[in-house]
Amino acid sequence: MSLLELSGLTKRYGPVAALNGIDLAVQAGSRTAIVGPSGCGKTTLLRLIAGFEAPDNGRIALDGHTLADEAGVVPAHLRGIGVVAQDGALFPHLTIADNIGFGMRKDEHKRAERISELAYIVGLDKAILKRRPHQLSGGQQQRVALARAMAMKPRLMLLDEPFSALDTGLRASMRKAVAELLEGAGITTILVTHDQAEALSFADQVAVMRDGKFSQVGTPRDLYLKPVNRMVAEFLGDAIVLPARVADGFAECQLGRIPVDENGRREVARIMLRPEQLLIKRTTRQGMSGTPDMLFGEVVESEFAGATCTVAVRLMNNSNPPDAAAIGNTPLVLKKPGTDAPAVGEIVRISVAGKAHVFG
Repeated sequence: MSLLELSGLTKRYGPVAALNGIDLAVQAGSRTAIVGPSGCGKTTLLRLIAGFEAPDNGRIALDGHTLADEAGVVPAHLRGIGVVAQDGALFPHLTIADNIGFGMRKDEHKRAERISELAYIVGLDKAILKRRPHQLSGGQQQRVALARAMAMKPRLMLLDEPFSALDTGLRASMRKAVAELLEGAGITTILVTHDQAEALSFADQVAVMRDGKFSQVGTPRDLYLKPVNRMVAEFLGDAIVLPARVADGFAECQLGRIPVDENGRREVARIMLRPEQLLIKRTTRQGMSGTPDMLFGEVVESEFAGATCTVAVRLMNNSNPPDAAAIGNTPLVLKKPGTDAPAVGEIVRISVAGKAHVFG
């Protein structure tokens, strides 16, 4: 059952269309990530859902109740929606306990116990409740902001790039902890982020936004493996896009004849492979002889980055594919484990794992 439904939302700031016809259904208890480049409308959409701004057109409904349409707008404080901003937005003059309990009534039954419980739930030690925000680390401040939002017992939680200010290690652990916390509490969540890996790992549903519209909405696996176009493909990760001829479930391309996820026939098509689908194995120039059906390449660049290594491979014996002139001699860029990456000048044999995706 959908907890949140957005229909035909538009929002303009003068001549600029920040949102241009947004439709989205968010299932109860699920996690949705909205991802896209800066300025595409992500934060504007979150502000409309929260009630900080009103849409020009369209409808917002939460649990079957209309929050905004042509007839009027329900104010933010009556929506039952929690918001965690990018910087936490804590009150510097209040203690951590007062920050967490800011939205609670002063005379609420067992208020202090509830504040301590919320601090424990988000992994904060009870001893920090008397401190001020400036005495906490960035990760601790984000946990306080989350506890404050949860104090309102929201039906829906909105997270606006809450992990972007954290270092890499803390960011990953915080993301996992918050996901588990919200899932355990049964709170439906929408995360806005520009981090592709964050969106794919956090959410049950991912919506890719561009120019105020959703380019594609679906499960993380579907969007990563079957993007609707090149923009979605390259925004969600590294992609190898090649021209090809497609027929009977196979594509003839720069990499030879490889299986694809479409059975139709097209003389002109574009196919996509993720770099991890291309497997390379060391060999020698002598090992290339007598194997015309195999594909070989020479490593022309190798950039070590610890756990991974970015390797550029120039193809050596590929047949003439469609639009060969447009491809030229551009090397394939692959990512391999850093512990066993080939060096510049080495010869490798190339094979493809799985199917390539054919763009519609």
